[in-house]
Amino acid sequence: MGKLRPEKEEHLAPCHTRRPRSLWNLLLLLWTFLNCGLGGNAQGPGEWTPWGSWSRCSSSCGRGLSVRSRRCIRFPREELCWGDTHEYRLCQQPDCPPGAMPFRDLQCALYNGHPVLGTQKTYQWVPFYGAPNHCDLNCLAVGHDFYHSFGRVLDGTPCSPGAQDLCVAGRCLSAGCDGLLGSDAREDRCGRCGGANDSCLFVQRVFRDAGAFAGYWNVTLIPEGARHIRAAHRSRNHLGIAGSEGGGAPLAARIPRGGRWQGRGDGQGHFQGARADPSLAALMGGDGRYVLNGNWAVSPAGTYEAAGTRVVYTRATGPEETLRAAGPTSQDLLLQVLLQEPNPGIEFEFWLPRERYGPFQAQAQVLGWSPRQPQPREVEPQPLESPTVIPPRTPIPTPEPCPPCPDTRGRAHRLLHYCGSDFVFRARVLGRVRQAQETRYEVRVQLIYKNRSPLRALEYVWAPSRCPCPPLALHRDYLLAARRLISPDGTQDRLLLPHAGYARLWSPAEDSRVRLAARHCPL
Repeated sequence: MGKLRPEKEEHLAPCHTRRPRSLWNLLLLLWTFLNCGLGGNAQGPGEWTPWGSWSRCSSSCGRGLSVRSRRCIRFPREELCWGDTHEYRLCQQPDCPPGAMPFRDLQCALYNGHPVLGTQKTYQWVPFYGAPNHCDLNCLAVGHDFYHSFGRVLDGTPCSPGAQDLCVAGRCLSAGCDGLLGSDAREDRCGRCGGANDSCLFVQRVFRDAGAFAGYWNVTLIPEGARHIRAAHRSRNHLGIAGSEGGGAPLAARIPRGGRWQGRGDGQGHFQGARADPSLAALMGGDGRYVLNGNWAVSPAGTYEAAGTRVVYTRATGPEETLRAAGPTSQDLLLQVLLQEPNPGIEFEFWLPRERYGPFQAQAQVLGWSPRQPQPREVEPQPLESPTVIPPRTPIPTPEPCPPCPDTRGRAHRLLHYCGSDFVFRARVLGRVRQAQETRYEVRVQLIYKNRSPLRALEYVWAPSRCPCPPLALHRDYLLAARRLISPDGTQDRLLLPHAGYARLWSPAEDSRVRLAARHCPL
């Protein structure tokens, strides 16, 4: 990202006593008097101006980038503003016409016929991708065995042919799901950019049923909108995907008595004549057609298109078989298995939007089983097991409202917790679970100011109360001061957020105050 340059700063006048001639001058004079006339020192960072508008796309076709900027306004004794002066985002133009010259080729071609290397000799230049820095304009002299670097490529140049990353200020940057280059924003399992997996539910089960005869048996309905689909088993049975026209579930089909499997060396085959050996699972789309492993034939391993997503079907040398699909699915799919031997268990899982879970339950009843209750993101993973009947829950008394938290503002409070804590870091709150008289937060560590032992990217932070003070809101960034708590027997190692401790919403100003606090801790 862009760096702050001295010429981009705007200094306000130092302590002055010129008589104001407007309300604005009066306010500025009052501010100057409070910070200068009383002997105070202007500390902390300056203030950013609002972001400017986005520029036009750097490319006339294909992928490019737009940029916007801001300026730092500060007094002479203030620190520089924290953050970047420029922000870049992807922009998508119509596809380039066939035969159009790529952007990097065009930049090299600008030097064709011009003398370089201190001689009058000229060359024709084409891109060279074997140099260390892909964001330098490295061009190969046509018909010669040398290349020359003409400096940086223009912003928005792809780092390499076919790459999604773009060069910005000499660095190769990838875009987050928010479209900003250099961003670490990623989609959660629900498909939400920067989400915390709280808008969908995790459905997971092991299908252990076995019919009285060999044939196709329903395993599960995979509803429209499902993501991160996975199904696997270890047996001579085979998985597959099917569907039914009009949304109904096809019934199990039976192999004729005395049928046999006619296979080929490439793993494909069909049932014919005598008794079959392998068993097969099938995947069918919503139009009633099998996507793979249907009509008594084993499909080859590979990638298949189904319901708007790609299904990757792998079959190992042994009895292991796996189906994976990123989703989201655009229509219902039906996972089936063609049983030819006892079923050792078929594991399947997927993430489903909360609003689709009710219809999914109703449709699943048609398949003859009741799925295990899906687990929200905040619930600990449970071991795979067959579905059980869940008894009705007894009403839980409403807990008493939480009392107000004590005031924890002020410089002294910040110094006390910064200097006395084992860890001070910036983190985003992803999840919250209340357990008995404790509250557990799942956080993503983004920036570490102080640590006495390594921190992982994802951590749990514990607050010793059902009503933690201060409370942390989901999907917000905080500056946290935590202590390390290890149980006497060594079985628990926790990050503890003390009651009325230091937990403040992150902001550039608070970031600067924390950095200043670090200078005042005793050695």
